[in-house]
Amino acid sequence: MKNLGKRNWAIAEGYIPEGSHGPEPEMLSHETACILNPNDAEAHVRITIYFADREPVGPYEIAVPARRTKHVRFNDLEDPEPVPRGTEYASTIESDLPIVVQHTRLDSRQAENALMTTIAFGSD
Repeated sequence: MKNLGKRNWAIAEGYIPEGSHGPEPEMLSHETACILNPNDAEAHVRITIYFADREPVGPYEIAVPARRTKHVRFNDLEDPEPVPRGTEYASTIESDLPIVVQHTRLDSRQAENALMTTIAFGSD
């Protein structure tokens, strides 16, 4: 599976709802980048967040071990600054090795939760 994945990914749609309904952390409204590293070496990943009304923020740096998956909650990104809640954004994900990225959102603002997931756009 060494030829699986891309080095550059884009998630054009992002939004972390401000509220949640249910127990945390399981039911906390969140955005997640699910990253698969099928390589025999650790992947070094950089996430940049883009906004409609201000300059981008990042990079947020993440390591994904060899032959592993890592689910990165955008809610948990803190350095260089937290990703704002209730704000539309987009993101790019760059890696030194080919990876696969899937985007997921849990919106638990009401008891009838909504879950959305899609593959990100990948390119080299």
